[in-house]
Amino acid sequence: MKSFSLKLLKSSNCKVRSGFLFPLAFCLLSVAFYIPRHSQLPVVAQAIDARQAEGDRLFQQGKQQYQTGQLRGALNSWQQALQIYRALKNRPGEGGALHSLGLAYLSLGNYAKAIEYWEQSLVIAREIKNRQLEGAALGNLGAVYVDLGNSAKGIEYTQQHLAIAREIKNRPSEGAALGNLGAAYSYLGNYAKAIEYTQQKLAIAREIKDRRGEGVALANLGLAYSYLGNSAKAIEYTQQGLAIAREIKDRRGEGVALGNLGVAYSYLGNWAKAIEYSQQKLAIARSIKDRKGQGAALNNLGLAFLKAGNPTEAEKMLIDGIQVWESMRQMLGSNDANKVSIFEGQARTYRTLQQVRVTQNDPNAALEIAERGRARAFVDLLTQRLSTGDANPVIASAPNQDQIRQIAKAQNATLVQYSIIYDGFQIQGKQVWRESALYIWVIQPTGEIAFREVDLKPLWQNHTASLDSLIVGNQEFLAVRSRSSTGFTQPQPDLPTLHQLLIDPIASLLPKDPNAHVIFIPQDSLFQVPFPALQDANGTYLIEKHTILTAPSIQVLDLTRQQKLAQKQPNSGRALVLGNPTMPSVSLSLGEPKRQLSPLPGAEAEARAIAPLLNTQAITGAQGTKAHIVQKMPQASIIHLATHGLLDDLRGLGSAIALAPSGSDDGLLTAEEIFGMKLQANLVVLSACNTGEGRITGDGVIGLSRALISAGVPSVIVSLWAVPDAPTSELMQAFYQNLQNNPDKAQALRQAMLTTMKTHPQPRNWAAFTLIGEAE
Repeated sequence: MKSFSLKLLKSSNCKVRSGFLFPLAFCLLSVAFYIPRHSQLPVVAQAIDARQAEGDRLFQQGKQQYQTGQLRGALNSWQQALQIYRALKNRPGEGGALHSLGLAYLSLGNYAKAIEYWEQSLVIAREIKNRQLEGAALGNLGAVYVDLGNSAKGIEYTQQHLAIAREIKNRPSEGAALGNLGAAYSYLGNYAKAIEYTQQKLAIAREIKDRRGEGVALANLGLAYSYLGNSAKAIEYTQQGLAIAREIKDRRGEGVALGNLGVAYSYLGNWAKAIEYSQQKLAIARSIKDRKGQGAALNNLGLAFLKAGNPTEAEKMLIDGIQVWESMRQMLGSNDANKVSIFEGQARTYRTLQQVRVTQNDPNAALEIAERGRARAFVDLLTQRLSTGDANPVIASAPNQDQIRQIAKAQNATLVQYSIIYDGFQIQGKQVWRESALYIWVIQPTGEIAFREVDLKPLWQNHTASLDSLIVGNQEFLAVRSRSSTGFTQPQPDLPTLHQLLIDPIASLLPKDPNAHVIFIPQDSLFQVPFPALQDANGTYLIEKHTILTAPSIQVLDLTRQQKLAQKQPNSGRALVLGNPTMPSVSLSLGEPKRQLSPLPGAEAEARAIAPLLNTQAITGAQGTKAHIVQKMPQASIIHLATHGLLDDLRGLGSAIALAPSGSDDGLLTAEEIFGMKLQANLVVLSACNTGEGRITGDGVIGLSRALISAGVPSVIVSLWAVPDAPTSELMQAFYQNLQNNPDKAQALRQAMLTTMKTHPQPRNWAAFTLIGEAE
């Protein structure tokens, strides 16, 4: 909790590189498998051989169908071959058929099925010790995870693939692995590594005379140089790749090269050529049923038409693109992690369509797209869990304007939704992408919608800052002082500038009654903004004027309300209050030895003071084992955990609450474990460091708060930084005292902040906590 936060994994936030989408030219392997025949008794052998021959014929037929673009036919042939191999207990044949089926499903855009088949193939490969098949499965899993946006997992699988390829001296496989590593690092923005790996892949492809591999490598080098803004080199390499693709009649490779040429010309501001190449790319993607290629081409065409002054045509392209993206996400079924990952690359289409609709002077329609383009996996997840008895994956439709108005009315709150817009600018002859504008919609409890646009260009044009750097700078300042770090002199946080950007444009639209609810719906880095601490020109903090809540999206807010209503009657279970459990030992960073977290006597005092207010007894010390707390959580009406918080901002689901270890468990209750729980508490308070943070995605913050809401909790209070011990204890006691007199959690938290502010005036001491979800 209070003394420090612990970052298990550290990563920088991945920012928008451009409004364009590049279809990465992964070299997915198609391996020729050895299909041995069974040795049987002579009488039976003839029948076995006939079945084996039929399986082999179907396998080869599927391969030919796949290579000629007959994907449905290939699926059918390989499924029949798979049935025969399984009947004959031919494990190598079964593994080969599964691997091939994965390739076909990926080509159809069905990532979930592709992953399922490759994982089965990997199990068989390891069982029969077929290193070639094992490497192929690992390589394809690595490539598809990068394509889904999960680069860390993709690189992990691909490194294993590379090791096997080198061990068995399989040069084509080694080249494929190197190419996929290059594509992964390009996705991460590490272009130096991307070029290094791709050059190695190119050298191998030329050495073994792999023309397709050579073309793929050249196209991916063009991709990396486009990201670097070197359009001349990008065009040079991509034209070479295009020539090879056409020579060998590689339609997919041809489409990738054409798409990348369209982007390269966009960087040069040549919108006519950009449109021409992107249209050719789209035609090929449609002909070979390449869904991701279609989505990327439609996105790029939408942006090019917008820049060329044709918003009507841009709108058509972008709407078609969104339909492609949503059909792809639907194929992922109920896999939340993959839905979150894949959306990262798709969010640009939604942002560009917002720009188009604002350009068309229709900001309310832009609000619909802003809402449709955030927290979709979270919405599907909550809708699924509220749809009891329905085992099928749920794909929830986004709310229209009328439904958004109804949600504001039902909440009896003023909703403030933000959207950060990026745009391309010519700087020193290069096209660069920067924060361009901030769109803000204010939806009144009456249903009235107002729109404001804030120009963000002056921030970076004057070389002073960016919106992101302002937020990060404030966070670093507010988080520096805690019980374990004192005595540092830091510059004052620039809270007034954030107020000027985020609040001043809409101040007249916010309620005059300080008890009226204002619900902020942030995006990207805005999730890290401490809204209560924003200061106006007179030095007044926002919390002094308004009662504040947050939510990942308007629709999620509606779903947390449904969760609250679904509880039907007040939970009769007792409150669960924990403070200062016997601390577990953890590694402060990867590779370091474990050491025990420091005890938190202030947290123990906090729990002992709060427990009587909730008619329960505090759990402290050795009693606070993970096993004990996890057992009690599903029955509790209110859960208050005062301990250390551990932040995982790379994966999010590794974020954890520190509890006492026992038996074989390590004492860490992770977001991933909470995600699988079924809780009936109407409020969970995580009185610990950084519990509101995690991996920031287009789906919101992946971490403890999302896990708790997913587990059924309608109201969650979490922190945005490493909170100091004594002031936090005071604030929490004041919060529960207020809650006894007023069931409105948001108002109780506001009053607790105002009370703590009197004795601890610095924002770091009182502004870290935010209420997500329902106020009552």
